[in-house]
Amino acid sequence: MNSTEEIEPPEKEMNFLDHIEELRSRALKSVLWILAGCAVAGYFREWIMNEALLKPAIDAKLTLQNLEPFGQAFLLFKVILFSGIVLSFPFVMHQVWSFVAPGLYAHERKWARWVTAITTLCFLLGVAFGYWVLIPSMMNYINVVANPNIEDNISTSNYFSFFINMLLASGLIFELPMVTFVLAKIGVVTSHFMAKYRRHAIVVILILAALITPTPDPITQLMVAVPLYILYEISVVIAKFTTARRAEEDDS
Repeated sequence: MNSTEEIEPPEKEMNFLDHIEELRSRALKSVLWILAGCAVAGYFREWIMNEALLKPAIDAKLTLQNLEPFGQAFLLFKVILFSGIVLSFPFVMHQVWSFVAPGLYAHERKWARWVTAITTLCFLLGVAFGYWVLIPSMMNYINVVANPNIEDNISTSNYFSFFINMLLASGLIFELPMVTFVLAKIGVVTSHFMAKYRRHAIVVILILAALITPTPDPITQLMVAVPLYILYEISVVIAKFTTARRAEEDDS
């Protein structure tokens, strides 16, 4: 890092009211992006409902039922809202970045911009893993343990809650490398620390896999634990690279 980057101030010094006005503007734009995403989701609501939300249950030959007077209407509203948030997520993250960036130094903006972009990518990859791997395996497990004398009629509200929780949990799990990068960047963790406590981390990973998956079968739990362990090892490499880079910047 050169001396110019070390002393270069943020782009513009703002007073408290300026910060409030900027926050209001970015929040309003984020809401507008979410509304735009909801509009798109509303237009494709039939496809989202039948080909995205209900497809795992249909493929597993599960019967869903509505138990509330306006259950289907509320379900459609929640599906549109959640889909709108997912569609607008990159644009909302851009608004967050635009609000934070002016207060950062030049060298901070370099890595913070990448953190914002890769954080979004990691979350979406986690959601994709949850949708195409976790949820189908759990749906199929219901059929494996099903008693032929018991009919499985799952309420739509419970199914939607399960569906969203699995996607969010999977998305957050995939943020582990980026969390490690930020913590290593500020000197909280190191690759040596993570490698030293690898065995402890494996135990924690197995416990998390058991908590995340509502099914008791070991296959599904391993499907969560193995990616978690791979992400942990990737995080160790990221921490090693980041710590070394941080040491070089401090020496320069």
